[in-house]
Amino acid sequence: MTSRLDQAFCDLERPFAWLDLDALDKNIQMVQDACGGKQIRIATKSIRSIEVLRYIQKKLVNVVGFMTFTAAETLFLLEQQFDDLLLGYPVMEEATIRRLLHFVKEGKIVTFMVDRQEHIQLLAKLGQEIGVRVQVCIDLNVSNDFKVLYFGTKRSSLSSLETLTPFLQTIQNTPVIEVVGAMGYEAQIAGVGNRPANALKGRVIEAMQVQAKKQVTQFRRLAIAHIKAYFPNLRFVNGGGSGSMTYTNQQKEVTEITVGSAFYAPALFDQFTHLQLEKAAGFALRVTRMPEKNIVVCHGGGYTASGAIGMDRLPVFYDPTTFAYLSLEGAGEVQTPIKVKGKIINIGDTIYFRHAKAGELCERFQVLHAIRGDKYAGHYTTYRGDGQCFL
Repeated sequence: MTSRLDQAFCDLERPFAWLDLDALDKNIQMVQDACGGKQIRIATKSIRSIEVLRYIQKKLVNVVGFMTFTAAETLFLLEQQFDDLLLGYPVMEEATIRRLLHFVKEGKIVTFMVDRQEHIQLLAKLGQEIGVRVQVCIDLNVSNDFKVLYFGTKRSSLSSLETLTPFLQTIQNTPVIEVVGAMGYEAQIAGVGNRPANALKGRVIEAMQVQAKKQVTQFRRLAIAHIKAYFPNLRFVNGGGSGSMTYTNQQKEVTEITVGSAFYAPALFDQFTHLQLEKAAGFALRVTRMPEKNIVVCHGGGYTASGAIGMDRLPVFYDPTTFAYLSLEGAGEVQTPIKVKGKIINIGDTIYFRHAKAGELCERFQVLHAIRGDKYAGHYTTYRGDGQCFL
């Protein structure tokens, strides 16, 4: 496989980021099949390329819109003629929100995520100032508190009907705010792989996910029914993620599934036993040193992923049976020493990697160089290549 990459990318200087269009197409089809008849909302933070977002949107049959991750990114996408944008997180940046609401006034669909009265107060103030109704999505916390372990993410403050009721009453008394959606993101299912390096940990995760699914299903359905008692005309109920598409597709109350990481298939998603994804994106480094037998050094490579610090945040080798990191150095900012097993690697050769998470790789490179078959297929600019930096 890497010989195919070498042939297609032989004229490029290293390092560079690569995108396998054949693999991307297969992942797009897999997402389509897994989501079934549900509408799909593309998570932009996992893609971070205008051109690739448009590519995926064109290939997918039932795209309903996009989930963005900052106010500034949302504004940028609106300026690029994207529409139906759901901010995946609450934002408090007044100047940018004002600009977003001017787009709303012109007919664009922008939905703000809320779970606190402070969010409502700010949006109501700016909506009144600009003279526009502000559409919001209520973010439910569907994480599981097993007492000995909190299983999920610390996101929304709305984790029960008791916390949800006064919030709904507040919105009901704020005419400039319009509730059009609700979201219950099951991160403990969608973002936690059940095949980690530790087999015992994997069995524990599987058992917890079985219990989590039951609790998520019960609470989310009750919460959505409760929200509809106050706001019966919800336009959408959002749920899911790349790791929970099949489960979320079976949830009657969910109308759309957010998917992002599955398109690039980053290394963390190798830990999901039920996902059959193709390696679609990564980066390439040049071998520049050979300090001793079976040890080579690549120039650059410190592209670690966000999240709790651990070995799973390191990039992985495209060919993990041949290469391994040195435990005392790992992937370094300016150089990455590598153990080589069963293969001859020379100075000047290329070693291919995959990032642990999806769109974060695009923060390091201005373009994604594409391959189709064994031919170079041009390049796609990233947000960085477009001169943008959001987080």
